[in-house]
Amino acid sequence: MVLRELYRPSLSLLTDLYQVTMAYGYWQQGRAERESVFHLFFRKNPFRGGYSIAAGLASIIDLLENIQFEADDLAYLRSLRGNDEKPLFEEAFLQYLETLEWNVDIDAVPEGTVMFPHEPLLRVRGPIVQAQLLETALLNLVNFPTLIATKSARICQAAQGEAVLEFGLRRAQGIDGSLTSSRAAYIGGAAATSNLLAGKLYGIPVKGTHAHSWVMSFESEMEAFTAYSRAMPNNCVFLVDTFDTLEGVKQAIEVGRQLREQGHTMVGVRLDSGDLCQLSIEARMLLDEAGFADAAIVASNDLDEFSIEQLKRNGAKISVWGVGTKLATAYDQPALGGVYKLGAIRDDAGDWQFKVKLSEQAIKVSNPGMLQVRRFYRLGTATADVIWNELAAGSKSTPMQACSIASESDEIQLSESHKDLLEPVFRSGKRVYDTPDLAATREYCRSQLGALSESVRQLREPATYTVGLEKSLARLKSKLIARHRSN
Repeated sequence: MVLRELYRPSLSLLTDLYQVTMAYGYWQQGRAERESVFHLFFRKNPFRGGYSIAAGLASIIDLLENIQFEADDLAYLRSLRGNDEKPLFEEAFLQYLETLEWNVDIDAVPEGTVMFPHEPLLRVRGPIVQAQLLETALLNLVNFPTLIATKSARICQAAQGEAVLEFGLRRAQGIDGSLTSSRAAYIGGAAATSNLLAGKLYGIPVKGTHAHSWVMSFESEMEAFTAYSRAMPNNCVFLVDTFDTLEGVKQAIEVGRQLREQGHTMVGVRLDSGDLCQLSIEARMLLDEAGFADAAIVASNDLDEFSIEQLKRNGAKISVWGVGTKLATAYDQPALGGVYKLGAIRDDAGDWQFKVKLSEQAIKVSNPGMLQVRRFYRLGTATADVIWNELAAGSKSTPMQACSIASESDEIQLSESHKDLLEPVFRSGKRVYDTPDLAATREYCRSQLGALSESVRQLREPATYTVGLEKSLARLKSKLIARHRSN
């Protein structure tokens, strides 16, 4: 429902021009209804990490339940001109779009699923004109939230179970960027957000303190803290670094004593500058000596997973981490690089023709077929994933045989326990998937991360998780590559 609340009911033009020009070409050639299969995947984990967290499916569902070409969409397309100043699209094609009945099948991994390079996060099967028209919107709705959910999981891992608060609204890329990042950060493990609109729309817990301007607007820090305690006696986290941080902690303690006498509790203090490690150690000593052992020390100031890891290694006494810019903007990697590739299409006789995209770079060679991902477990730990082709006879059989993506001769040993990751979301254009609430998705993400070995989860130089191809798929891929390169 969120897309409809923020934008117009239909977002059919949330696409690149070339998607519509290709759709027009398919229609002109009489190929518009030819059944096809596309996959959405990425080629590298972000942040030099060992995994990614899939996100964005809820927005895709919202989009597809309302997508249609409305009168003003068609009027805009009708206004477009080619380089000869003639209409880009003929009227009959626009009428075709006006009456288009979306009937694709979509399978996807649930939000919060741990994923790896080359594995489809989402699969579209249906008329090629529809699958093509959806490409850009699907990538737009998956790439950024997957990036942010992954960043959030890494930051929360560095915090080692201590609360991470997402504080990135003011630095995020626009309204939608802020909402998307707040939601995705929560999926990845953040405990709360400062973003009230995200709290309203998504039910994410909201947290916040006060700004330096509050303190500066009074004659003294003590006056500012006292006034704030009177206004918000049940929400007092005092920002103590406006003038002198440790003196600010002492003043917060005095106001904390006043709150206690009135039956309230000071929640804590917040550090936003300086040597966070040393200041937190000294602030903790002051708070503990004054009888405020339960008061939290909140820290902010351009934090990310690496600075948090370093602060903890150095003995910082911080218990709540406010992370803004570097989480909400995915500061060190601004894009995921997800792609959308054709895996199969029916020919004139109705037989499936498998497709592979070639490249001089091995990483850019796609996998043919209608792909599914099977994850194998040993004693509750994920040990390997195998990509397989659901259209191939016998491919569902177990035990499955697999090899590495790079070499058919490099066999992968598989355990018996397994689960297929892609789940039905739409069938013939109708939703068949029950979207879990966001808290359940966050918990699912936590369990997914818990099933990874520590070596894959580590922040620096993680081990490479095993992802392979089912052997008949590997042979098909090799055959197609050889055929194309011999032509």
